[in-house]
Amino acid sequence: MRINQTHFILYVSNQSQSKDFYEALLGYEPLYSVPGMTEFWLTGNTKLGLMPNDGIAKIITPALPHPQQANGTPRCELYWYVDDVEQAFKYALQCGATLVSAIAERNWGDLAGYVADDDGHVIAFAQKL
Repeated sequence: MRINQTHFILYVSNQSQSKDFYEALLGYEPLYSVPGMTEFWLTGNTKLGLMPNDGIAKIITPALPHPQQANGTPRCELYWYVDDVEQAFKYALQCGATLVSAIAERNWGDLAGYVADDDGHVIAFAQKL
């Protein structure tokens, strides 16, 4: 498997407040910020995203608890763009990952499937449509 791009997405209670904090911390404005997602380039092919708790809950529940009810899990997501979503997704399941959300076309323009590791960290394998 070859990972092409990585997004670290943090689930946040207040997107605007979090955007302001990371903008100050990083010293630059986000790549973009719209209701439901703020993204900052970190380095090379790596981004940091900020997503409201209720936004991610639409994808991961009921397989996993709503972030506000999860007692610490899930609290982050690794979103990996890969060359072959089907292969990477199957391989993760063979390695013991838990199915969270099957591979599907997502309304943001990606084909993506979601799994979780033993600690409940969400990992998405994706390709642009």
